[in-house]
Amino acid sequence: MRTVVLAALSLIGLPFSAQAVPSGRAPVVLELFTSQGCSSCPPADALLQRLASEGGVLVLSRPVTYWDDLGWKDTLARPENTAKQRAYQAGLAGRPGVYTPQLVVDGRWGGVGSDERAIRGAISAAGAKPALASVQAARQPGNKLSITVSGGAGADILLVGYEPSAAVAIGRGENSGTRVVYTNVVRGEARVGKATEDAKTYQVDLASLTSKGASRFAVLVQQGAAGAILGAADVH
Repeated sequence: MRTVVLAALSLIGLPFSAQAVPSGRAPVVLELFTSQGCSSCPPADALLQRLASEGGVLVLSRPVTYWDDLGWKDTLARPENTAKQRAYQAGLAGRPGVYTPQLVVDGRWGGVGSDERAIRGAISAAGAKPALASVQAARQPGNKLSITVSGGAGADILLVGYEPSAAVAIGRGENSGTRVVYTNVVRGEARVGKATEDAKTYQVDLASLTSKGASRFAVLVQQGAAGAILGAADVH
């Protein structure tokens, strides 16, 4: 059955205040499921770029594959992103379902990726809750990353490699002739280990992710394959 794609709900000309994420709190994680073949997606891609510039959030673009048979194969899509979006649906508040553009906030809430008012409300609500896991991460010589996590016992520690910006000229399909800029595009990810209540440090080799085009990295502490995100850190 063909995936039903919801129309974008972009609100134009309305004032929006910056999301309220307390200083010092772990960033709120925003994952945008998008596609180069979806005409409703460019406004959501543009919104994600704006949100990334405001601070307090860690944004990730996760292009999906299920539009690829409609005239244009997404050059950034990964089957893993599609699987992640499908896995999220059992536990999301807000507007669940599998559609583009969909934005997921901290693994708990999902909504239309261009609905700025709803998204900012979800960010504020997530930012008001304390992070349940503490994450520290720093680049080390020799293309290594040191990761220290405490709290969130039993949750997965995930390392995500991403490309900060990717501009794509779309040649066919619903967005034919459009040039879209994608922000923090996920290039690969790996499970590092399990979180414990006591601090535990991991040394991770980044070669497998840098070889896929990742130049920056994020660490997520997440319950299961697609549950709540308990803590996060962005590594520049």
